[in-house]
Amino acid sequence: MTQSLAPEHVRAIAPYQPGKPIEELAREFGLDPASIIKLASNENPLGCSGRVREALSEAAGTLQGRYPDPNGFDLKADLSARHAVPASWITLGNGSNDLLELASLALLDEGTSAVYAQHAFAVYRLATQARGARHLMVPARDYGHDLPAMLDAIADDTRLVFIANPNNPTGTHVPADQVKAFLDAVRSRHGERVTVLLDEAYDDYLDPAERVDSARWVQEYPNLIVTRTFSKAYGLAGLRVGYALAQPPLTDLLNRVRQPFNVNVLAQLAARVALADTDFLARTYALNRDGRAQLQGAFKSLGLDFVPSHTNFVLVRVGDAPRINTELLRRGIIVRPVAGDGLPQHLRVSIGLPQENARFVEALSDILGT
Repeated sequence: MTQSLAPEHVRAIAPYQPGKPIEELAREFGLDPASIIKLASNENPLGCSGRVREALSEAAGTLQGRYPDPNGFDLKADLSARHAVPASWITLGNGSNDLLELASLALLDEGTSAVYAQHAFAVYRLATQARGARHLMVPARDYGHDLPAMLDAIADDTRLVFIANPNNPTGTHVPADQVKAFLDAVRSRHGERVTVLLDEAYDDYLDPAERVDSARWVQEYPNLIVTRTFSKAYGLAGLRVGYALAQPPLTDLLNRVRQPFNVNVLAQLAARVALADTDFLARTYALNRDGRAQLQGAFKSLGLDFVPSHTNFVLVRVGDAPRINTELLRRGIIVRPVAGDGLPQHLRVSIGLPQENARFVEALSDILGT
């Protein structure tokens, strides 16, 4: 029966598997939800800023039965000022995941292909599959993007290249000069026929020396889309809001396939307040920097191989990952198995509060018998 309901490329999709919810684990193992720590979905352990919570509390009492601003005028104005690009170059999304889907919807179909890296964000594969486009997955180099090989993989039917920088789930980062050289080479070889989508969901966790003003690249390259999210460092994962920067021809295409009212009233408000709260962002960065050192130092002590991280998670090789993951769940600790990303011996561990990191390390050490 299902064969008659949808195209083959849709039936072949393996749905995205999110991190296990706390409530589900509590039911499964009879645990107190308050005792469970979740280090699986790269969320900000601080939550959102106090200013955001106050703004949302005040706004809740004034909500009306009206749709949100479909174009997000005020939020776009703030983002325009932040990145020094016209508001017309900004597209809002229901998280940056929404924008990845919009790019694939606008640019891919059954007669085209997309290039992405092995061990890159699963949504690149899913979005390509949903459009019926051809997959050109390029083997990873040291768990990260091999940009020269990705350049060579671009075919006559390629319309979209996905680059996650930093990358999820491996935590790797490609230096800015290499990314720019790739953009130059794509333009030189293919003109504007191939669009490059630079996914910067984890950019706020980079060390300051590693960061680049990618909005300037958007001004230089008409075939570039840069996506950002408020879900990670800003702590708004539950409200779902992200944005893309691109020149008008690409922005126009994204808006043609974007659902109306895709970012709700409270999400738009929260994003504006979060964007202005630079103190909270600095606190988040410092907490993550120290927590990353805490986890990576523990992995060294345990003799475990890990990928040096540029993000708010660490990918660690534990061997029998399914068994160790189950034992962690029994202890009320949720991390992320990544076998579906081609990494069956690894776990991805989000960086939590210091005491959460310590509890995870203690449990892992006990399970490993070290």
